Amino acid sequence: MATAAPDASTFDTKTILGHPRGLFVLFFAEMWERFSYYGMRALLIFYLTKHWLFSDKDASVIYGAYTALVYITPVIGGYIADKYLGQRKAVLYGAVLLTFGHFMMGFEGTGGQDPAALNIFWLALAFIIVGSGFLKANISVIVGQLYPRTDVRRDGAYTIFYVGINLGAAMGALLCGYLGETYGWSYGFGAAGFGMLLGLLVFIWGKPLLMGKGEAPDAAKLAAPVAGIKFEWLLYLLGIVIVGICWWLVQNQAVVGGVLGLSGAILVSYILYTSVLKLPAEDRDRIFAALFLILGSILFWALFEQAGSSLNLYTDRYVDRGGVPASVFQSINSIYIVTLGPLFAALWVWLGRKGMEPSAPAKFGLAMLQLGIGFLILVAGAANGVMTPVLFIFLIYLFHTTGELCLSPVGLSAMNRLAPAHMASLIMGTWFFASATGNFVAGLIAAATGSESASGEGAGQQTVLDVYSTIGWIAIGAGVAVILISPLIKKLMHLDTLKDA
Repeated sequence: MATAAPDASTFDTKTILGHPRGLFVLFFAEMWERFSYYGMRALLIFYLTKHWLFSDKDASVIYGAYTALVYITPVIGGYIADKYLGQRKAVLYGAVLLTFGHFMMGFEGTGGQDPAALNIFWLALAFIIVGSGFLKANISVIVGQLYPRTDVRRDGAYTIFYVGINLGAAMGALLCGYLGETYGWSYGFGAAGFGMLLGLLVFIWGKPLLMGKGEAPDAAKLAAPVAGIKFEWLLYLLGIVIVGICWWLVQNQAVVGGVLGLSGAILVSYILYTSVLKLPAEDRDRIFAALFLILGSILFWALFEQAGSSLNLYTDRYVDRGGVPASVFQSINSIYIVTLGPLFAALWVWLGRKGMEPSAPAKFGLAMLQLGIGFLILVAGAANGVMTPVLFIFLIYLFHTTGELCLSPVGLSAMNRLAPAHMASLIMGTWFFASATGNFVAGLIAAATGSESASGEGAGQQTVLDVYSTIGWIAIGAGVAVILISPLIKKLMHLDTLKDA
Protein backbone atom coordinates (compact mmCIF):
# COMPACT_ATOMS: atom_id res chain seq x y z
CA MET A 1 0.00 0.00 0.00
CA ALA A 2 1.22 3.53 -0.79
CA THR A 3 2.45 5.58 2.13
CA ALA A 4 3.07 9.23 2.72
CA ALA A 5 6.42 10.53 1.51
CA PRO A 6 9.06 10.63 4.29
CA ASP A 7 10.52 14.01 5.17
CA ALA A 8 8.79 15.61 2.20
CA SER A 9 9.29 19.09 3.64
CA THR A 10 13.07 18.83 4.13
CA PHE A 11 15.92 19.75 1.80
CA ASP A 12 19.10 17.76 1.29
CA THR A 13 22.01 19.25 3.26
CA LYS A 14 24.54 16.96 1.55
CA THR A 15 25.65 18.47 -1.74
CA ILE A 16 27.69 17.80 -4.85
CA LEU A 17 29.29 20.90 -6.37
CA GLY A 18 27.10 22.96 -4.05
CA HIS A 19 23.83 21.36 -5.20
CA PRO A 20 21.58 18.63 -3.69
CA ARG A 21 22.56 15.09 -4.67
CA GLY A 22 19.09 14.54 -6.11
CA LEU A 23 19.88 17.07 -8.86
CA PHE A 24 22.45 14.68 -10.29
CA VAL A 25 20.05 11.73 -10.15
CA LEU A 26 17.68 13.80 -12.27
CA PHE A 27 20.62 14.98 -14.39
CA PHE A 28 21.61 11.44 -15.41
CA ALA A 29 18.05 10.12 -15.75
CA GLU A 30 17.13 12.98 -18.06
CA MET A 31 20.47 12.69 -19.87
CA TRP A 32 19.65 9.15 -20.99
CA GLU A 33 16.05 10.05 -21.81
CA ARG A 34 17.30 12.86 -24.04
CA PHE A 35 19.86 10.47 -25.58
CA SER A 36 16.97 8.33 -26.76
CA TYR A 37 14.73 11.21 -27.84
CA TYR A 38 17.31 13.21 -29.78
CA GLY A 39 18.97 10.10 -31.19
CA MET A 40 15.62 9.17 -32.72
CA ARG A 41 14.88 12.79 -33.69
CA ALA A 42 18.15 13.10 -35.64
CA LEU A 43 17.00 10.26 -37.89
CA LEU A 44 13.27 10.94 -38.05
CA ILE A 45 13.03 13.34 -41.01
CA PHE A 46 15.32 11.08 -43.06
CA TYR A 47 13.38 7.99 -41.97
CA LEU A 48 10.19 9.64 -43.20
CA THR A 49 11.62 10.79 -46.55
CA LYS A 50 14.06 7.98 -47.37
CA HIS A 51 12.45 4.90 -45.80
CA TRP A 52 8.72 5.61 -45.75
CA LEU A 53 9.05 7.75 -48.92
CA PHE A 54 6.98 10.72 -47.77
CA SER A 55 7.47 13.99 -49.67
CA ASP A 56 9.40 16.82 -47.99
CA LYS A 57 6.16 18.69 -47.36
CA ASP A 58 4.31 15.72 -45.86
CA ALA A 59 7.32 14.60 -43.83
CA SER A 60 7.74 18.10 -42.37
CA VAL A 61 4.08 18.27 -41.34
CA ILE A 62 4.26 14.78 -39.77
CA TYR A 63 7.44 15.79 -37.97
CA GLY A 64 5.80 18.99 -36.72
CA ALA A 65 2.67 17.18 -35.55
CA TYR A 66 4.72 14.52 -33.74
CA THR A 67 6.95 17.04 -31.94
CA ALA A 68 3.89 19.17 -31.13
CA LEU A 69 2.18 16.20 -29.50
CA VAL A 70 5.35 15.47 -27.53
CA TYR A 71 4.95 18.93 -25.99
CA ILE A 72 1.15 18.87 -25.62
CA THR A 73 0.98 15.76 -23.48
CA PRO A 74 3.02 17.25 -20.58
CA VAL A 75 -0.05 19.39 -19.82
CA ILE A 76 -2.03 16.20 -19.18
CA GLY A 77 0.88 14.48 -17.44
CA GLY A 78 1.51 17.54 -15.28
CA TYR A 79 -2.13 17.82 -14.25
CA ILE A 80 -2.37 14.11 -13.33
CA ALA A 81 0.85 14.41 -11.32
CA ASP A 82 -0.30 17.56 -9.50
CA LYS A 83 -3.70 16.18 -8.58
CA TYR A 84 -3.14 12.48 -8.01
CA LEU A 85 0.00 10.60 -9.02
CA GLY A 86 2.83 12.84 -7.85
CA GLN A 87 5.77 13.79 -10.02
CA ARG A 88 8.02 10.84 -9.14
CA LYS A 89 5.57 8.10 -10.14
CA ALA A 90 4.58 10.07 -13.24
CA VAL A 91 8.22 10.22 -14.33
CA LEU A 92 8.65 6.49 -13.66
CA TYR A 93 5.57 5.57 -15.68
CA GLY A 94 6.63 7.87 -18.52
CA ALA A 95 10.05 6.25 -18.62
CA VAL A 96 8.46 2.77 -18.99
CA LEU A 97 6.29 3.95 -21.91
CA LEU A 98 9.25 5.65 -23.56
CA THR A 99 11.42 2.55 -23.31
CA PHE A 100 8.72 0.47 -24.97
CA GLY A 101 8.16 3.06 -27.72
CA HIS A 102 11.82 3.48 -28.61
CA PHE A 103 12.36 -0.27 -28.91
CA MET A 104 9.29 -0.47 -31.18
CA MET A 105 10.94 2.08 -33.49
CA GLY A 106 13.53 -0.58 -34.27
CA PHE A 107 10.94 -2.46 -36.36
CA GLU A 108 11.32 -0.89 -39.81
CA GLY A 109 9.49 -3.39 -42.02
CA THR A 110 10.04 -3.18 -45.78
CA GLY A 111 9.67 0.59 -46.12
CA GLY A 112 7.59 2.42 -48.68
CA GLN A 113 3.96 2.84 -47.68
CA ASP A 114 3.43 -0.67 -46.26
CA PRO A 115 0.28 -0.20 -44.09
CA ALA A 116 1.11 -2.88 -41.49
CA ALA A 117 4.64 -1.63 -40.83
CA LEU A 118 3.47 1.99 -40.85
CA ASN A 119 0.90 1.21 -38.14
CA ILE A 120 3.67 -0.13 -35.91
CA PHE A 121 5.66 3.03 -36.62
CA TRP A 122 2.68 5.25 -35.70
CA LEU A 123 2.16 3.23 -32.49
CA ALA A 124 5.84 3.60 -31.54
CA LEU A 125 5.53 7.37 -31.97
CA ALA A 126 2.38 7.34 -29.81
CA PHE A 127 4.15 5.55 -26.94
CA ILE A 128 7.00 8.06 -27.11
CA ILE A 129 4.56 10.98 -27.17
CA VAL A 130 2.65 9.85 -24.07
CA GLY A 131 5.79 8.74 -22.25
CA SER A 132 7.27 12.19 -22.79
CA GLY A 133 4.02 13.68 -21.49
CA PHE A 134 4.37 11.95 -18.15
CA LEU A 135 8.11 12.53 -17.87
CA LYS A 136 9.08 15.92 -19.31
CA ALA A 137 7.23 18.48 -17.21
CA ASN A 138 7.36 16.46 -14.03
CA ILE A 139 11.09 15.76 -13.90
CA SER A 140 11.69 19.51 -14.35
CA VAL A 141 9.30 20.23 -11.46
CA ILE A 142 11.23 17.86 -9.17
CA VAL A 143 14.39 19.85 -9.91
CA GLY A 144 12.67 22.96 -8.55
CA GLN A 145 11.34 21.09 -5.51
CA LEU A 146 14.89 20.34 -4.39
CA TYR A 147 15.37 24.06 -3.60
CA PRO A 148 13.56 26.76 -1.60
CA ARG A 149 11.78 29.20 -3.97
CA THR A 150 14.15 32.06 -3.11
CA ASP A 151 17.33 29.97 -3.39
CA VAL A 152 19.85 31.82 -5.60
CA ARG A 153 21.14 28.46 -6.90
CA ARG A 154 17.95 27.77 -8.86
CA ASP A 155 18.94 29.32 -12.22
CA GLY A 156 22.30 27.59 -11.96
CA ALA A 157 20.61 24.29 -11.10
CA TYR A 158 18.36 24.45 -14.14
CA THR A 159 21.32 25.32 -16.34
CA ILE A 160 23.25 22.31 -14.97
CA PHE A 161 20.16 20.18 -15.58
CA TYR A 162 19.97 21.59 -19.09
CA VAL A 163 23.60 20.60 -19.68
CA GLY A 164 22.61 17.04 -18.73
CA ILE A 165 19.77 17.16 -21.24
CA ASN A 166 22.12 18.24 -23.98
CA LEU A 167 24.95 15.90 -23.07
CA GLY A 168 22.48 13.08 -23.71
CA ALA A 169 21.18 14.79 -26.85
CA ALA A 170 24.72 15.15 -28.26
CA MET A 171 25.60 11.52 -27.61
CA GLY A 172 22.26 10.37 -29.03
CA ALA A 173 22.58 12.33 -32.28
CA LEU A 174 26.17 11.19 -32.77
CA LEU A 175 25.71 7.50 -32.00
CA CYS A 176 22.15 6.86 -33.14
CA GLY A 177 22.56 9.08 -36.20
CA TYR A 178 25.77 7.35 -37.26
CA LEU A 179 24.40 3.83 -36.66
CA GLY A 180 21.10 4.60 -38.38
CA GLU A 181 22.56 6.14 -41.54
CA THR A 182 25.57 3.80 -41.76
CA TYR A 183 24.26 0.36 -40.73
CA GLY A 184 20.48 0.64 -40.87
CA TRP A 185 17.55 2.37 -39.21
CA SER A 186 16.94 -0.40 -36.66
CA TYR A 187 20.48 -0.04 -35.28
CA GLY A 188 20.01 3.69 -34.64
CA PHE A 189 16.57 3.33 -33.11
CA GLY A 190 17.65 0.27 -31.10
CA ALA A 191 20.49 2.27 -29.54
CA ALA A 192 17.95 4.92 -28.55
CA GLY A 193 15.88 2.22 -26.82
CA PHE A 194 18.84 1.03 -24.74
CA GLY A 195 19.57 4.64 -23.75
CA MET A 196 16.03 5.08 -22.45
CA LEU A 197 16.30 1.85 -20.47
CA LEU A 198 19.42 3.20 -18.76
CA GLY A 199 17.55 6.39 -17.85
CA LEU A 200 14.76 4.33 -16.27
CA LEU A 201 17.25 2.32 -14.18
CA VAL A 202 19.07 5.45 -12.97
CA PHE A 203 15.81 7.03 -11.81
CA ILE A 204 14.77 3.88 -9.91
CA TRP A 205 18.19 3.64 -8.25
CA GLY A 206 18.28 7.30 -7.21
CA LYS A 207 14.85 7.50 -5.52
CA PRO A 208 16.26 7.85 -1.94
CA LEU A 209 18.33 10.90 -2.94
CA LEU A 210 15.20 12.82 -3.96
CA MET A 211 14.39 13.28 -0.24
CA GLY A 212 10.71 12.46 -0.70
CA LYS A 213 10.15 15.17 -3.30
CA GLY A 214 7.52 14.63 -5.95
CA GLU A 215 5.43 12.09 -4.06
CA ALA A 216 1.64 11.78 -4.42
CA PRO A 217 -0.31 14.58 -2.68
CA ASP A 218 -2.77 12.01 -1.23
CA ALA A 219 -1.20 8.55 -1.04
CA ALA A 220 -4.30 7.01 0.56
CA LYS A 221 -6.54 8.16 -2.29
CA LEU A 222 -4.08 6.78 -4.81
CA ALA A 223 -4.17 3.37 -3.13
CA ALA A 224 -7.96 3.26 -2.69
CA PRO A 225 -9.95 0.94 -5.01
CA VAL A 226 -12.31 2.36 -7.64
CA ALA A 227 -14.69 -0.18 -9.18
CA GLY A 228 -12.48 -2.90 -7.73
CA ILE A 229 -9.28 -1.50 -9.28
CA LYS A 230 -6.62 0.46 -7.43
CA PHE A 231 -6.97 4.14 -8.45
CA GLU A 232 -3.27 4.35 -9.29
CA TRP A 233 -3.66 1.57 -11.87
CA LEU A 234 -6.66 3.31 -13.38
CA LEU A 235 -4.42 6.30 -14.03
CA TYR A 236 -1.92 4.04 -15.76
CA LEU A 237 -4.73 2.58 -17.89
CA LEU A 238 -5.76 6.11 -18.80
CA GLY A 239 -2.24 6.59 -20.12
CA ILE A 240 -2.71 3.61 -22.46
CA VAL A 241 -5.99 5.10 -23.70
CA ILE A 242 -4.13 8.34 -24.47
CA VAL A 243 -1.58 6.28 -26.44
CA GLY A 244 -4.44 5.11 -28.66
CA ILE A 245 -5.65 8.68 -29.17
CA CYS A 246 -2.14 9.85 -30.08
CA TRP A 247 -1.77 6.92 -32.51
CA TRP A 248 -4.74 8.36 -34.42
CA LEU A 249 -3.70 12.01 -34.08
CA VAL A 250 -0.16 11.56 -35.38
CA GLN A 251 -1.69 10.13 -38.58
CA ASN A 252 -4.12 13.05 -38.89
CA GLN A 253 -1.86 16.05 -38.63
CA ALA A 254 -4.47 18.65 -39.55
CA VAL A 255 -6.49 17.69 -36.49
CA VAL A 256 -3.44 18.41 -34.31
CA GLY A 257 -3.55 22.06 -35.36
CA GLY A 258 -7.20 22.30 -34.35
CA VAL A 259 -6.48 20.57 -31.03
CA LEU A 260 -3.67 23.04 -30.36
CA GLY A 261 -5.88 26.03 -31.05
CA LEU A 262 -8.84 24.83 -28.99
CA SER A 263 -6.93 23.35 -26.07
CA GLY A 264 -4.61 26.38 -25.98
CA ALA A 265 -7.57 28.72 -25.68
CA ILE A 266 -9.10 26.56 -22.92
CA LEU A 267 -5.80 26.28 -21.07
CA VAL A 268 -5.03 29.99 -21.12
CA SER A 269 -8.64 30.82 -20.17
CA TYR A 270 -8.48 28.44 -17.19
CA ILE A 271 -5.18 29.92 -16.01
CA LEU A 272 -6.50 33.48 -16.38
CA TYR A 273 -9.74 32.55 -14.57
CA THR A 274 -7.80 31.00 -11.70
CA SER A 275 -5.38 33.91 -11.55
CA VAL A 276 -7.96 36.69 -11.57
CA LEU A 277 -10.55 35.14 -9.24
CA LYS A 278 -8.58 32.87 -6.92
CA LEU A 279 -5.07 34.25 -6.48
CA PRO A 280 -3.74 37.20 -4.46
CA ALA A 281 -2.75 40.23 -6.54
CA GLU A 282 0.99 39.53 -6.62
CA ASP A 283 0.56 35.85 -7.51
CA ARG A 284 -1.85 36.93 -10.25
CA ASP A 285 0.71 39.35 -11.67
CA ARG A 286 3.37 36.64 -11.62
CA ILE A 287 1.09 34.36 -13.64
CA PHE A 288 0.58 37.19 -16.15
CA ALA A 289 4.37 37.54 -16.45
CA ALA A 290 4.71 33.77 -16.91
CA LEU A 291 2.09 33.83 -19.68
CA PHE A 292 4.01 36.59 -21.48
CA LEU A 293 7.16 34.47 -21.41
CA ILE A 294 5.19 31.42 -22.52
CA LEU A 295 3.69 33.28 -25.50
CA GLY A 296 7.10 34.68 -26.46
CA SER A 297 8.61 31.21 -26.43
CA ILE A 298 6.14 30.07 -29.13
CA LEU A 299 7.83 32.26 -31.73
CA PHE A 300 11.28 31.21 -30.58
CA TRP A 301 10.56 27.47 -30.89
CA ALA A 302 8.72 27.85 -34.20
CA LEU A 303 11.94 29.19 -35.71
CA PHE A 304 14.49 27.29 -33.62
CA GLU A 305 12.93 23.89 -34.37
CA GLN A 306 13.83 24.10 -38.06
CA ALA A 307 16.92 22.23 -36.86
CA GLY A 308 15.42 18.76 -36.95
CA SER A 309 13.45 19.21 -40.18
CA SER A 310 14.29 21.81 -42.85
CA LEU A 311 17.81 22.56 -41.58
CA ASN A 312 18.54 18.83 -41.33
CA LEU A 313 17.40 18.35 -44.93
CA TYR A 314 19.37 21.45 -46.02
CA THR A 315 22.52 20.01 -44.42
CA ASP A 316 21.96 16.70 -46.22
CA ARG A 317 21.42 18.25 -49.67
CA TYR A 318 23.23 21.58 -49.88
CA VAL A 319 26.18 21.50 -47.45
CA ASP A 320 29.70 20.27 -48.14
CA ARG A 321 29.84 17.75 -45.30
CA GLY A 322 32.94 15.81 -46.34
CA GLY A 323 31.06 12.52 -46.26
CA VAL A 324 29.86 12.89 -42.64
CA PRO A 325 26.22 11.69 -42.20
CA ALA A 326 23.89 14.68 -42.04
CA SER A 327 22.10 13.45 -38.90
CA VAL A 328 25.37 13.67 -36.93
CA PHE A 329 25.26 17.47 -37.31
CA GLN A 330 22.22 17.45 -35.04
CA SER A 331 24.70 17.02 -32.19
CA ILE A 332 26.31 20.45 -32.74
CA ASN A 333 23.65 22.36 -30.81
CA SER A 334 23.93 20.01 -27.85
CA ILE A 335 27.74 20.03 -27.85
CA TYR A 336 27.67 23.82 -27.76
CA ILE A 337 25.28 23.71 -24.79
CA VAL A 338 27.48 21.25 -22.89
CA THR A 339 30.44 23.55 -23.56
CA LEU A 340 28.79 26.91 -23.02
CA GLY A 341 26.12 25.99 -20.45
CA PRO A 342 28.44 26.17 -17.40
CA LEU A 343 29.82 29.48 -18.69
CA PHE A 344 26.32 30.94 -18.94
CA ALA A 345 25.45 29.62 -15.46
CA ALA A 346 28.56 31.30 -14.06
CA LEU A 347 27.88 34.47 -16.06
CA TRP A 348 24.37 34.87 -14.60
CA VAL A 349 25.71 34.39 -11.06
CA TRP A 350 28.56 36.87 -11.64
CA LEU A 351 26.25 39.48 -13.15
CA GLY A 352 23.70 38.88 -10.39
CA ARG A 353 26.26 39.60 -7.68
CA LYS A 354 27.07 42.89 -9.36
CA GLY A 355 23.40 43.77 -9.86
CA MET A 356 23.79 43.67 -13.65
CA GLU A 357 22.01 40.43 -14.56
CA PRO A 358 19.37 40.92 -17.29
CA SER A 359 15.84 40.07 -16.23
CA ALA A 360 14.22 36.89 -17.52
CA PRO A 361 12.14 38.87 -20.09
CA ALA A 362 15.27 40.69 -21.31
CA LYS A 363 17.04 37.36 -21.72
CA PHE A 364 14.12 36.21 -23.87
CA GLY A 365 14.58 39.26 -26.12
CA LEU A 366 18.31 38.54 -26.42
CA ALA A 367 17.48 34.96 -27.34
CA MET A 368 15.29 36.06 -30.25
CA LEU A 369 17.94 38.47 -31.52
CA GLN A 370 20.56 35.71 -31.64
CA LEU A 371 18.10 33.34 -33.32
CA GLY A 372 17.52 35.83 -36.13
CA ILE A 373 21.24 36.55 -36.54
CA GLY A 374 21.90 32.82 -36.95
CA PHE A 375 19.49 32.50 -39.87
CA LEU A 376 20.85 35.61 -41.58
CA ILE A 377 24.44 34.34 -41.24
CA LEU A 378 23.54 31.09 -43.02
CA VAL A 379 21.77 33.03 -45.78
CA ALA A 380 24.80 35.31 -46.19
CA GLY A 381 27.20 32.36 -46.37
CA ALA A 382 25.21 30.31 -48.85
CA ALA A 383 25.59 30.67 -52.62
CA ASN A 384 22.67 29.45 -54.70
CA GLY A 385 23.50 26.31 -56.69
CA VAL A 386 26.82 25.82 -54.85
CA MET A 387 27.38 23.59 -51.83
CA THR A 388 27.41 25.69 -48.65
CA PRO A 389 30.65 25.56 -46.62
CA VAL A 390 30.09 23.53 -43.46
CA LEU A 391 31.42 26.45 -41.38
CA PHE A 392 28.06 28.21 -41.75
CA ILE A 393 26.20 25.24 -40.24
CA PHE A 394 28.45 25.51 -37.20
CA LEU A 395 27.79 29.26 -37.05
CA ILE A 396 23.99 29.06 -37.27
CA TYR A 397 23.97 26.45 -34.50
CA LEU A 398 26.31 28.63 -32.40
CA PHE A 399 23.99 31.65 -32.45
CA HIS A 400 20.89 29.49 -32.00
CA THR A 401 22.52 27.77 -29.02
CA THR A 402 23.49 30.99 -27.26
CA GLY A 403 19.91 32.14 -27.83
CA GLU A 404 18.57 28.91 -26.41
CA LEU A 405 20.73 29.30 -23.30
CA CYS A 406 19.20 32.74 -22.77
CA LEU A 407 15.67 31.34 -22.99
CA SER A 408 15.12 27.68 -22.22
CA PRO A 409 16.81 27.07 -18.81
CA VAL A 410 15.81 30.59 -17.75
CA GLY A 411 12.22 29.86 -18.77
CA LEU A 412 12.16 26.58 -16.84
CA SER A 413 13.39 28.38 -13.74
CA ALA A 414 10.94 31.27 -14.19
CA MET A 415 7.94 28.92 -14.54
CA ASN A 416 8.83 27.12 -11.33
CA ARG A 417 9.55 30.35 -9.47
CA LEU A 418 6.51 32.32 -10.58
CA ALA A 419 3.87 29.59 -10.17
CA PRO A 420 2.17 29.00 -6.80
CA ALA A 421 3.00 25.53 -5.46
CA HIS A 422 -0.45 24.09 -6.27
CA MET A 423 -0.12 25.20 -9.92
CA ALA A 424 3.54 24.26 -10.45
CA SER A 425 3.11 21.31 -12.82
CA LEU A 426 0.22 22.99 -14.67
CA ILE A 427 2.32 26.07 -15.43
CA MET A 428 5.31 23.90 -16.36
CA GLY A 429 3.01 21.88 -18.59
CA THR A 430 1.80 25.11 -20.20
CA TRP A 431 5.42 26.05 -20.87
CA PHE A 432 5.81 22.79 -22.79
CA PHE A 433 2.44 23.39 -24.47
CA ALA A 434 3.91 26.59 -25.90
CA SER A 435 6.75 24.46 -27.25
CA ALA A 436 4.11 22.21 -28.81
CA THR A 437 2.55 25.14 -30.62
CA GLY A 438 5.96 26.33 -31.73
CA ASN A 439 6.89 22.86 -33.00
CA PHE A 440 3.66 22.56 -34.99
CA VAL A 441 4.23 25.97 -36.60
CA ALA A 442 7.84 24.89 -37.22
CA GLY A 443 6.50 21.97 -39.26
CA LEU A 444 4.42 24.34 -41.38
CA ILE A 445 7.42 26.62 -41.95
CA ALA A 446 9.56 23.62 -42.87
CA ALA A 447 6.87 22.45 -45.31
CA ALA A 448 7.12 25.85 -47.03
CA THR A 449 10.81 25.16 -47.70
CA GLY A 450 10.07 21.79 -49.38
CA SER A 451 12.33 21.75 -52.39
CA GLU A 452 10.50 19.07 -54.36
CA SER A 453 7.99 21.72 -55.45
CA ALA A 454 10.77 23.90 -56.87
CA SER A 455 12.18 23.50 -60.38
CA GLY A 456 15.71 22.17 -59.93
CA GLU A 457 18.09 21.76 -57.03
CA GLY A 458 19.30 25.38 -57.13
CA ALA A 459 15.72 26.65 -57.02
CA GLY A 460 15.03 24.37 -54.07
CA GLN A 461 18.01 25.75 -52.19
CA GLN A 462 16.93 29.32 -52.91
CA THR A 463 13.44 28.58 -51.60
CA VAL A 464 14.92 27.53 -48.26
CA LEU A 465 17.17 30.58 -48.11
CA ASP A 466 14.30 32.96 -48.89
CA VAL A 467 12.26 31.51 -46.02
CA TYR A 468 15.25 31.69 -43.66
CA SER A 469 15.86 35.34 -44.56
CA THR A 470 12.24 36.23 -43.78
CA ILE A 471 12.10 34.46 -40.43
CA GLY A 472 15.52 35.82 -39.49
CA TRP A 473 14.32 39.41 -39.74
CA ILE A 474 11.07 38.55 -37.93
CA ALA A 475 13.08 37.13 -35.01
CA ILE A 476 15.26 40.24 -34.78
CA GLY A 477 12.23 42.56 -34.77
CA ALA A 478 10.53 40.49 -32.08
CA GLY A 479 13.70 40.46 -29.98
CA VAL A 480 13.96 44.24 -30.00
CA ALA A 481 10.28 44.56 -29.01
CA VAL A 482 10.63 42.12 -26.09
CA ILE A 483 13.71 43.91 -24.76
CA LEU A 484 11.86 47.23 -24.82
CA ILE A 485 8.87 45.86 -22.86
CA SER A 486 10.97 43.73 -20.46
CA PRO A 487 11.03 46.29 -17.57
CA LEU A 488 7.22 46.16 -17.36
CA ILE A 489 7.18 42.35 -17.33
CA LYS A 490 9.89 42.28 -14.67
CA LYS A 491 7.74 44.55 -12.51
CA LEU A 492 4.86 42.05 -12.76
CA MET A 493 7.15 39.30 -11.41
CA HIS A 494 7.37 40.98 -7.95
CA LEU A 495 10.73 39.34 -7.25
CA ASP A 496 11.33 41.60 -4.26
CA THR A 497 8.39 40.07 -2.36
CA LEU A 498 8.79 36.44 -3.44
CA LYS A 499 8.75 34.14 -0.44
CA ASP A 500 9.28 30.44 0.20
CA ALA A 501 6.20 28.34 0.76
